[in-house]
Amino acid sequence: MTELGIGIGWRPEIAEAVEALPGVDWVEVVAENICADHLPDSLTRLRERGVTVVPHGVSLGLGGADRPDPARLAALGEKAVALGAPLVTEHIAFVRAGGPLTATPLLEAGHLLPVPRTRDALDVLCENVRIAQDALPVPLALENIAALISWPGEEMTEGQFLAELVERTGVRLLIDVANLHTNHVNRGEDPARALSELPVEAIAYVHVAGGVERDGVWHDTHAHPVPRAVLDVLADLTTRVSPPGVLLERDDDFPPEEELAKELEVIRATTAVGMRSAGAEQVGTAHAHGARSLVPAPRDASLLIGAGARVSGGPMPGAAPATQEPRSDAPAPRTAARQRLAVTQASLLSALVAGTPVPEGFDTRRVGVQSRALAAKRAGVVAKVAPELPEILGKGFRPAFLAYARSRPMTGGYRRDALDFVEHLLLAGRPEDPAARRQLTEWWQDRSGSRPPGRATRLVRAARHALVRR
Repeated sequence: MTELGIGIGWRPEIAEAVEALPGVDWVEVVAENICADHLPDSLTRLRERGVTVVPHGVSLGLGGADRPDPARLAALGEKAVALGAPLVTEHIAFVRAGGPLTATPLLEAGHLLPVPRTRDALDVLCENVRIAQDALPVPLALENIAALISWPGEEMTEGQFLAELVERTGVRLLIDVANLHTNHVNRGEDPARALSELPVEAIAYVHVAGGVERDGVWHDTHAHPVPRAVLDVLADLTTRVSPPGVLLERDDDFPPEEELAKELEVIRATTAVGMRSAGAEQVGTAHAHGARSLVPAPRDASLLIGAGARVSGGPMPGAAPATQEPRSDAPAPRTAARQRLAVTQASLLSALVAGTPVPEGFDTRRVGVQSRALAAKRAGVVAKVAPELPEILGKGFRPAFLAYARSRPMTGGYRRDALDFVEHLLLAGRPEDPAARRQLTEWWQDRSGSRPPGRATRLVRAARHALVRR
Protein backbone atom coordinates (compact mmCIF):
# COMPACT_ATOMS: atom_id res chain seq x y z
CA MET A 1 0.00 0.00 0.00
CA THR A 2 1.24 3.49 -0.86
CA GLU A 3 1.47 5.46 2.39
CA LEU A 4 0.87 9.06 1.36
CA GLY A 5 0.75 10.91 4.69
CA ILE A 6 -0.64 14.44 5.06
CA GLY A 7 -1.10 16.46 1.89
CA ILE A 8 -2.71 19.49 0.29
CA GLY A 9 -4.39 20.19 -3.01
CA TRP A 10 -1.94 21.94 -5.34
CA ARG A 11 -3.42 24.99 -7.06
CA PRO A 12 -1.55 27.57 -9.17
CA GLU A 13 -2.67 30.38 -6.86
CA ILE A 14 -0.90 28.81 -3.86
CA ALA A 15 1.93 27.00 -5.65
CA GLU A 16 4.67 28.89 -3.83
CA ALA A 17 2.96 28.42 -0.47
CA VAL A 18 2.57 24.68 -1.04
CA GLU A 19 6.28 24.37 -1.80
CA ALA A 20 7.14 26.23 1.40
CA LEU A 21 4.66 24.56 3.76
CA PRO A 22 6.30 22.31 6.35
CA GLY A 23 5.24 18.70 6.65
CA VAL A 24 3.57 18.31 3.26
CA ASP A 25 4.09 14.68 2.27
CA TRP A 26 2.16 14.75 -1.01
CA VAL A 27 -0.06 16.88 -3.21
CA GLU A 28 -3.04 16.34 -5.46
CA VAL A 29 -3.58 18.25 -8.69
CA VAL A 30 -6.76 18.66 -10.75
CA ALA A 31 -5.94 16.59 -13.81
CA GLU A 32 -7.80 18.82 -16.26
CA ASN A 33 -5.70 21.81 -15.20
CA ILE A 34 -2.36 20.42 -16.40
CA CYS A 35 -0.80 19.10 -19.61
CA ALA A 36 1.19 15.88 -19.56
CA ASP A 37 3.92 17.30 -21.78
CA HIS A 38 4.20 20.65 -20.02
CA LEU A 39 3.94 20.27 -16.26
CA PRO A 40 3.99 23.41 -14.09
CA ASP A 41 7.48 24.19 -12.78
CA SER A 42 6.21 24.03 -9.21
CA LEU A 43 5.01 20.43 -9.62
CA THR A 44 8.29 19.49 -11.25
CA ARG A 45 10.23 20.91 -8.28
CA LEU A 46 7.99 19.06 -5.83
CA ARG A 47 8.54 15.77 -7.66
CA GLU A 48 12.30 16.34 -7.66
CA ARG A 49 12.07 16.66 -3.87
CA GLY A 50 10.36 13.28 -3.70
CA VAL A 51 6.85 14.65 -3.07
CA THR A 52 4.17 12.33 -4.50
CA VAL A 53 1.75 13.99 -6.93
CA VAL A 54 -1.67 12.42 -7.59
CA PRO A 55 -3.87 13.56 -10.52
CA HIS A 56 -7.50 14.05 -9.54
CA GLY A 57 -9.98 14.01 -12.44
CA VAL A 58 -13.29 15.88 -12.56
CA SER A 59 -14.63 15.31 -16.08
CA LEU A 60 -14.86 11.54 -16.76
CA GLY A 61 -18.43 11.29 -15.52
CA LEU A 62 -18.18 7.60 -14.67
CA GLY A 63 -21.64 7.74 -13.09
CA GLY A 64 -23.19 8.92 -16.34
CA ALA A 65 -25.19 6.76 -18.73
CA ASP A 66 -22.57 6.83 -21.48
CA ARG A 67 -19.43 4.72 -21.51
CA PRO A 68 -16.26 6.62 -20.60
CA ASP A 69 -14.72 8.70 -23.36
CA PRO A 70 -11.52 6.93 -24.53
CA ALA A 71 -9.82 10.26 -25.20
CA ARG A 72 -10.47 11.50 -21.66
CA LEU A 73 -9.22 8.21 -20.23
CA ALA A 74 -6.08 8.37 -22.36
CA ALA A 75 -5.38 11.95 -21.27
CA LEU A 76 -5.81 11.05 -17.59
CA GLY A 77 -3.47 8.08 -18.00
CA GLU A 78 -0.83 10.20 -19.71
CA LYS A 79 -0.86 12.68 -16.84
CA ALA A 80 -0.50 9.88 -14.29
CA VAL A 81 2.55 8.58 -16.15
CA ALA A 82 4.06 12.08 -16.53
CA LEU A 83 3.68 12.67 -12.80
CA GLY A 84 4.91 9.21 -11.79
CA ALA A 85 1.69 8.88 -9.78
CA PRO A 86 0.92 5.71 -7.82
CA LEU A 87 -2.80 6.05 -8.64
CA VAL A 88 -5.41 8.37 -10.17
CA THR A 89 -8.71 9.45 -8.68
CA GLU A 90 -12.11 10.49 -10.01
CA HIS A 91 -15.67 10.91 -8.75
CA ILE A 92 -18.82 8.86 -8.46
CA ALA A 93 -20.86 11.42 -10.37
CA PHE A 94 -22.33 12.38 -13.70
CA VAL A 95 -21.26 15.62 -15.36
CA ARG A 96 -23.13 15.53 -18.66
CA ALA A 97 -26.33 14.02 -20.04
CA GLY A 98 -28.36 13.79 -23.20
CA GLY A 99 -26.93 12.90 -26.60
CA PRO A 100 -27.56 9.75 -28.67
CA LEU A 101 -29.04 7.65 -25.86
CA THR A 102 -31.89 10.13 -25.45
CA ALA A 103 -31.89 11.77 -28.90
CA THR A 104 -31.59 15.16 -27.18
CA PRO A 105 -28.85 17.82 -27.15
CA LEU A 106 -25.83 16.93 -25.04
CA LEU A 107 -25.76 19.06 -21.89
CA GLU A 108 -22.76 19.80 -19.68
CA ALA A 109 -23.28 20.40 -15.97
CA GLY A 110 -19.92 22.04 -15.33
CA HIS A 111 -20.06 20.35 -11.93
CA LEU A 112 -20.34 16.97 -10.22
CA LEU A 113 -23.91 15.72 -9.82
CA PRO A 114 -25.09 12.78 -7.69
CA VAL A 115 -25.83 9.38 -9.17
CA PRO A 116 -29.11 7.74 -8.13
CA ARG A 117 -28.43 4.84 -5.75
CA THR A 118 -30.38 2.36 -7.83
CA ARG A 119 -29.56 -1.01 -9.38
CA ASP A 120 -29.57 0.45 -12.87
CA ALA A 121 -27.13 3.19 -11.88
CA LEU A 122 -24.88 0.77 -10.01
CA ASP A 123 -24.75 -1.68 -12.93
CA VAL A 124 -23.82 1.11 -15.34
CA LEU A 125 -21.26 2.56 -12.91
CA CYS A 126 -19.60 -0.82 -12.39
CA GLU A 127 -19.22 -1.39 -16.12
CA ASN A 128 -17.86 2.13 -16.61
CA VAL A 129 -15.38 1.59 -13.78
CA ARG A 130 -14.13 -1.65 -15.35
CA ILE A 131 -13.65 0.13 -18.67
CA ALA A 132 -11.65 2.85 -16.92
CA GLN A 133 -9.57 0.34 -14.96
CA ASP A 134 -8.64 -1.48 -18.14
CA ALA A 135 -7.61 1.75 -19.87
CA LEU A 136 -5.62 3.41 -17.09
CA PRO A 137 -1.93 2.60 -16.47
CA VAL A 138 -2.27 2.92 -12.67
CA PRO A 139 -4.96 1.99 -10.12
CA LEU A 140 -8.14 4.03 -9.83
CA ALA A 141 -9.87 5.32 -6.69
CA LEU A 142 -13.31 6.95 -6.67
CA GLU A 143 -14.64 9.76 -4.48
CA ASN A 144 -18.06 10.13 -2.89
CA ILE A 145 -19.48 13.55 -3.74
CA ALA A 146 -21.44 16.26 -1.92
CA ALA A 147 -25.02 16.84 -3.01
CA LEU A 148 -27.74 19.42 -2.57
CA ILE A 149 -30.51 17.18 -3.89
CA SER A 150 -31.75 13.63 -3.39
CA TRP A 151 -33.02 11.28 -6.07
CA PRO A 152 -36.50 9.84 -5.56
CA GLY A 153 -36.84 6.06 -5.34
CA GLU A 154 -33.30 5.26 -4.21
CA GLU A 155 -32.72 1.61 -3.32
CA MET A 156 -29.51 1.78 -1.26
CA THR A 157 -27.76 3.96 1.28
CA GLU A 158 -24.47 5.59 0.32
CA GLY A 159 -22.50 3.05 2.36
CA GLN A 160 -24.29 0.11 0.76
CA PHE A 161 -23.82 1.57 -2.72
CA LEU A 162 -20.08 2.08 -2.21
CA ALA A 163 -19.61 -1.34 -0.59
CA GLU A 164 -21.18 -3.15 -3.54
CA LEU A 165 -19.20 -1.03 -6.00
CA VAL A 166 -15.96 -2.10 -4.30
CA GLU A 167 -17.03 -5.73 -4.11
CA ARG A 168 -17.92 -5.91 -7.81
CA THR A 169 -14.97 -3.97 -9.26
CA GLY A 170 -12.14 -4.00 -6.72
CA VAL A 171 -11.88 -0.22 -7.09
CA ARG A 172 -10.44 1.77 -4.19
CA LEU A 173 -12.26 4.62 -2.46
CA LEU A 174 -11.37 8.25 -1.89
CA ILE A 175 -13.57 9.20 1.04
CA ASP A 176 -14.32 12.91 1.40
CA VAL A 177 -15.40 13.47 5.00
CA ALA A 178 -16.55 17.01 4.15
CA ASN A 179 -18.94 15.51 1.61
CA LEU A 180 -20.29 13.13 4.24
CA HIS A 181 -20.98 16.16 6.44
CA THR A 182 -22.59 17.99 3.51
CA ASN A 183 -24.92 15.08 2.85
CA HIS A 184 -25.75 14.95 6.55
CA VAL A 185 -26.96 18.57 6.51
CA ASN A 186 -28.58 18.52 3.07
CA ARG A 187 -30.01 15.01 2.88
CA GLY A 188 -30.24 13.89 6.50
CA GLU A 189 -27.70 11.07 6.02
CA ASP A 190 -25.72 9.96 9.07
CA PRO A 191 -21.95 10.03 8.44
CA ALA A 192 -21.37 7.39 11.12
CA ARG A 193 -23.79 5.02 9.42
CA ALA A 194 -22.09 5.56 6.06
CA LEU A 195 -18.69 4.81 7.60
CA SER A 196 -20.03 1.69 9.30
CA GLU A 197 -21.48 0.34 6.05
CA LEU A 198 -18.67 1.04 3.61
CA PRO A 199 -15.50 -1.08 3.38
CA VAL A 200 -13.07 1.28 5.13
CA GLU A 201 -10.16 -1.03 4.33
CA ALA A 202 -10.66 -0.09 0.67
CA ILE A 203 -9.84 3.58 1.34
CA ALA A 204 -6.92 4.91 -0.73
CA TYR A 205 -6.99 8.32 0.95
CA VAL A 206 -9.24 10.95 2.50
CA HIS A 207 -10.30 14.49 1.57
CA VAL A 208 -10.96 17.24 4.12
CA ALA A 209 -12.43 20.60 3.13
CA GLY A 210 -14.44 23.57 4.36
CA GLY A 211 -17.83 24.93 3.44
CA VAL A 212 -20.59 27.21 4.65
CA GLU A 213 -24.25 26.88 5.62
CA ARG A 214 -26.82 29.24 4.10
CA ASP A 215 -30.56 28.98 4.80
CA GLY A 216 -30.24 25.44 6.08
CA VAL A 217 -28.23 24.25 3.06
CA TRP A 218 -24.55 23.30 3.34
CA HIS A 219 -22.43 24.45 0.41
CA ASP A 220 -19.20 22.50 -0.08
CA THR A 221 -17.26 25.57 -1.18
CA HIS A 222 -13.62 24.55 -0.58
CA ALA A 223 -13.23 28.25 0.15
CA HIS A 224 -13.75 28.30 3.92
CA PRO A 225 -11.86 26.91 6.91
CA VAL A 226 -12.49 23.27 7.82
CA PRO A 227 -15.26 23.27 10.48
CA ARG A 228 -15.26 21.23 13.66
CA ALA A 229 -18.10 19.04 12.35
CA VAL A 230 -15.95 17.85 9.42
CA LEU A 231 -12.99 17.19 11.71
CA ASP A 232 -15.30 15.10 13.89
CA VAL A 233 -16.18 12.90 10.90
CA LEU A 234 -12.45 12.57 10.15
CA ALA A 235 -11.82 11.55 13.77
CA ASP A 236 -14.59 8.94 13.54
CA LEU A 237 -13.11 7.52 10.33
CA THR A 238 -9.60 7.27 11.81
CA THR A 239 -10.90 5.24 14.75
CA ARG A 240 -12.09 2.65 12.22
CA VAL A 241 -9.08 2.51 9.91
CA SER A 242 -5.67 4.10 9.44
CA PRO A 243 -6.06 5.97 6.12
CA PRO A 244 -2.98 5.86 3.85
CA GLY A 245 -3.33 9.58 3.24
CA VAL A 246 -5.34 12.64 4.30
CA LEU A 247 -5.48 15.76 2.12
CA LEU A 248 -6.70 19.34 2.63
CA GLU A 249 -8.61 20.80 -0.33
CA ARG A 250 -8.81 24.55 -0.91
CA ASP A 251 -9.98 25.92 -4.25
CA ASP A 252 -10.79 29.59 -3.67
CA ASP A 253 -10.42 32.54 -1.29
CA PHE A 254 -6.98 31.27 -0.37
CA PRO A 255 -5.77 32.25 3.12
CA PRO A 256 -2.18 33.17 4.03
CA GLU A 257 0.38 30.39 4.15
CA GLU A 258 0.32 30.46 7.97
CA GLU A 259 -3.39 29.62 8.06
CA LEU A 260 -2.93 26.73 5.64
CA ALA A 261 -0.12 25.42 7.84
CA LYS A 262 -2.37 25.61 10.92
CA GLU A 263 -5.17 23.71 9.15
CA LEU A 264 -2.75 21.00 8.09
CA GLU A 265 -1.50 20.71 11.66
CA VAL A 266 -5.05 20.37 13.00
CA ILE A 267 -5.77 17.66 10.42
CA ARG A 268 -2.56 15.86 11.37
CA ALA A 269 -3.44 16.03 15.07
CA THR A 270 -7.03 14.88 14.51
CA THR A 271 -5.82 11.92 12.48
CA ALA A 272 -3.23 10.96 15.10
CA VAL A 273 -5.74 11.12 17.97
CA GLY A 274 -8.23 8.94 16.12
CA MET A 275 -5.57 6.35 15.26
CA ARG A 276 -4.33 6.24 18.87
CA SER A 277 -7.88 5.71 20.03
CA ALA A 278 -8.34 2.89 17.53
CA GLY A 279 -5.05 1.31 18.61
CA ALA A 280 -6.02 1.35 22.28
CA GLU A 281 -9.36 -0.25 21.48
CA GLN A 282 -7.67 -2.97 19.41
CA VAL A 283 -5.19 -3.68 22.23
CA GLY A 284 -8.03 -4.05 24.71
CA THR A 285 -9.91 -6.37 22.40
CA ALA A 286 -6.80 -8.44 21.71
CA HIS A 287 -6.06 -8.94 25.43
CA ALA A 288 -9.68 -9.78 26.16
CA HIS A 289 -9.64 -12.54 23.55
CA GLY A 290 -6.02 -13.65 23.86
CA ALA A 291 -5.42 -12.61 20.26
CA ARG A 292 -1.91 -12.65 18.83
CA SER A 293 -2.45 -9.92 16.23
CA LEU A 294 -3.53 -6.35 16.86
CA VAL A 295 -4.38 -5.76 13.18
CA PRO A 296 -8.11 -6.02 12.48
CA ALA A 297 -8.95 -8.49 9.75
CA PRO A 298 -10.46 -6.91 6.62
CA ARG A 299 -13.97 -7.95 5.74
CA ASP A 300 -12.65 -9.25 2.40
CA ALA A 301 -9.02 -10.24 1.84
CA SER A 302 -9.34 -9.29 -1.84
CA LEU A 303 -9.43 -5.64 -0.75
CA LEU A 304 -5.90 -5.61 0.64
CA ILE A 305 -3.28 -3.75 -1.37
CA GLY A 306 -0.02 -5.45 -2.19
CA ALA A 307 3.29 -3.66 -2.07
CA GLY A 308 4.50 -4.76 -5.49
CA ALA A 309 5.00 -2.52 -8.50
CA ARG A 310 2.09 -1.99 -10.85
CA VAL A 311 2.41 -1.72 -14.61
CA SER A 312 -1.18 -1.80 -15.83
CA GLY A 313 -4.66 -0.61 -14.94
CA GLY A 314 -7.51 -2.42 -13.20
CA PRO A 315 -8.07 -2.84 -9.47
CA MET A 316 -5.35 -2.07 -6.96
CA PRO A 317 -2.53 -4.60 -6.61
CA GLY A 318 -3.36 -7.61 -4.52
CA ALA A 319 -7.02 -7.71 -5.48
CA ALA A 320 -8.34 -11.17 -6.17
CA PRO A 321 -8.39 -11.92 -9.92
CA ALA A 322 -12.10 -12.63 -9.76
CA THR A 323 -12.84 -8.97 -8.95
CA GLN A 324 -11.12 -7.77 -12.13
CA GLU A 325 -13.80 -9.22 -14.39
CA PRO A 326 -17.61 -9.00 -14.20
CA ARG A 327 -19.02 -11.60 -11.84
CA SER A 328 -20.94 -14.45 -13.41
CA ASP A 329 -24.00 -13.41 -11.43
CA ALA A 330 -23.61 -9.74 -12.40
CA PRO A 331 -23.75 -9.45 -16.21
CA ALA A 332 -22.86 -6.22 -17.95
CA PRO A 333 -25.85 -3.88 -18.05
CA ARG A 334 -27.97 -3.99 -21.16
CA THR A 335 -28.52 -0.95 -23.30
CA ALA A 336 -31.97 -0.60 -21.74
CA ALA A 337 -30.45 0.12 -18.31
CA ARG A 338 -28.23 2.81 -19.81
CA GLN A 339 -31.18 4.31 -21.64
CA ARG A 340 -33.31 4.41 -18.49
CA LEU A 341 -30.49 6.10 -16.60
CA ALA A 342 -29.85 8.46 -19.51
CA VAL A 343 -33.46 9.65 -19.56
CA THR A 344 -33.57 10.36 -15.83
CA GLN A 345 -30.22 12.15 -15.79
CA ALA A 346 -31.03 14.22 -18.88
CA SER A 347 -34.37 15.28 -17.39
CA LEU A 348 -32.73 16.42 -14.16
CA LEU A 349 -29.81 18.17 -15.84
CA SER A 350 -32.15 19.96 -18.26
CA ALA A 351 -34.13 21.29 -15.29
CA LEU A 352 -30.91 22.42 -13.62
CA VAL A 353 -29.28 24.19 -16.56
CA ALA A 354 -31.91 24.81 -19.22
CA GLY A 355 -34.95 25.88 -17.22
CA THR A 356 -37.18 22.93 -18.11
CA PRO A 357 -39.74 21.60 -15.57
CA VAL A 358 -38.39 19.78 -12.50
CA PRO A 359 -38.90 16.00 -12.87
CA GLU A 360 -41.51 14.38 -10.65
CA GLY A 361 -40.32 13.35 -7.21
CA PHE A 362 -37.57 15.94 -6.79
CA ASP A 363 -37.65 18.74 -4.24
CA THR A 364 -38.35 21.77 -6.43
CA ARG A 365 -36.78 24.21 -3.97
CA ARG A 366 -33.60 22.19 -3.69
CA VAL A 367 -33.38 21.85 -7.48
CA GLY A 368 -33.59 25.64 -7.63
CA VAL A 369 -30.77 25.95 -5.09
CA GLN A 370 -28.64 23.52 -7.11
CA SER A 371 -29.44 25.35 -10.35
CA ARG A 372 -28.31 28.67 -8.91
CA ALA A 373 -25.19 27.04 -7.49
CA LEU A 374 -24.30 25.62 -10.92
CA ALA A 375 -24.76 29.01 -12.56
CA ALA A 376 -22.63 30.68 -9.88
CA LYS A 377 -19.89 28.10 -10.39
CA ARG A 378 -19.99 28.70 -14.15
CA ALA A 379 -19.65 32.42 -13.59
CA GLY A 380 -16.71 31.92 -11.26
CA VAL A 381 -14.83 29.57 -13.56
CA VAL A 382 -15.49 31.71 -16.66
CA ALA A 383 -14.10 34.69 -14.75
CA LYS A 384 -10.93 32.67 -14.16
CA VAL A 385 -10.45 31.28 -17.67
CA ALA A 386 -11.37 34.63 -19.26
CA PRO A 387 -10.29 37.28 -16.69
CA GLU A 388 -10.65 40.03 -19.31
CA LEU A 389 -14.45 39.75 -19.15
CA PRO A 390 -14.89 40.95 -15.55
CA GLU A 391 -12.38 43.72 -16.35
CA ILE A 392 -14.38 44.87 -19.38
CA LEU A 393 -17.85 44.48 -17.87
CA GLY A 394 -16.98 45.46 -14.30
CA LYS A 395 -19.75 44.90 -11.78
CA GLY A 396 -22.12 44.01 -14.60
CA PHE A 397 -20.29 40.77 -15.43
CA ARG A 398 -21.80 38.52 -12.79
CA PRO A 399 -25.48 39.52 -13.12
CA ALA A 400 -25.20 39.43 -16.91
CA PHE A 401 -23.66 35.97 -16.86
CA LEU A 402 -26.18 34.58 -14.35
CA ALA A 403 -29.06 35.88 -16.50
CA TYR A 404 -27.45 34.25 -19.55
CA ALA A 405 -26.87 30.94 -17.74
CA ARG A 406 -30.49 30.56 -16.59
CA SER A 407 -31.61 29.21 -19.95
CA ARG A 408 -28.41 28.57 -21.88
CA PRO A 409 -26.67 25.38 -20.77
CA MET A 410 -23.04 24.56 -21.36
CA THR A 411 -22.48 22.45 -24.46
CA GLY A 412 -18.69 22.45 -24.25
CA GLY A 413 -15.94 23.51 -21.87
CA TYR A 414 -15.65 26.75 -19.97
CA ARG A 415 -13.68 28.53 -22.70
CA ARG A 416 -16.49 27.74 -25.13
CA ASP A 417 -18.92 28.98 -22.50
CA ALA A 418 -17.08 32.30 -22.28
CA LEU A 419 -17.22 32.72 -26.06
CA ASP A 420 -20.93 31.89 -26.18
CA PHE A 421 -21.66 34.35 -23.37
CA VAL A 422 -19.89 37.21 -25.15
CA GLU A 423 -21.59 36.30 -28.43
CA HIS A 424 -24.94 36.44 -26.61
CA LEU A 425 -24.17 39.91 -25.27
CA LEU A 426 -23.02 41.26 -28.62
CA LEU A 427 -26.07 39.91 -30.46
CA ALA A 428 -28.24 41.72 -27.93
CA GLY A 429 -26.34 44.98 -28.51
CA ARG A 430 -24.73 44.90 -25.11
CA PRO A 431 -23.05 46.35 -23.20
CA GLU A 432 -24.51 49.78 -23.87
CA ASP A 433 -21.17 51.50 -23.47
CA PRO A 434 -19.64 51.67 -26.99
CA ALA A 435 -16.07 51.37 -25.74
CA ALA A 436 -16.86 48.25 -23.70
CA ARG A 437 -18.78 46.74 -26.62
CA ARG A 438 -15.84 47.37 -28.92
CA GLN A 439 -13.48 45.70 -26.42
CA LEU A 440 -15.78 42.67 -26.18
CA THR A 441 -16.00 42.42 -29.95
CA GLU A 442 -12.21 42.46 -30.27
CA TRP A 443 -11.89 39.88 -27.49
CA TRP A 444 -14.41 37.59 -29.20
CA GLN A 445 -12.78 37.95 -32.62
CA ASP A 446 -9.31 37.25 -31.23
CA ARG A 447 -10.45 33.97 -29.68
CA SER A 448 -13.10 32.71 -32.06
CA GLY A 449 -11.08 33.29 -35.21
CA SER A 450 -14.06 34.65 -37.10
CA ARG A 451 -16.45 37.56 -37.36
CA PRO A 452 -19.57 37.77 -35.19
CA PRO A 453 -22.28 35.46 -36.61
CA GLY A 454 -24.65 36.61 -39.30
CA ARG A 455 -28.46 36.41 -39.35
CA ALA A 456 -28.65 32.78 -40.57
CA THR A 457 -26.30 31.56 -37.83
CA ARG A 458 -28.26 33.49 -35.22
CA LEU A 459 -31.49 31.82 -36.32
CA VAL A 460 -29.94 28.34 -36.17
CA ARG A 461 -28.61 28.96 -32.67
CA ALA A 462 -31.93 30.40 -31.52
CA ALA A 463 -33.67 27.24 -32.76
CA ARG A 464 -31.12 25.08 -30.95
CA HIS A 465 -31.72 26.88 -27.66
CA ALA A 466 -35.49 26.51 -28.16
CA LEU A 467 -35.10 22.73 -28.59
CA VAL A 468 -32.98 22.48 -25.46
CA ARG A 469 -35.66 24.26 -23.42
CA ARG A 470 -38.39 21.78 -24.40
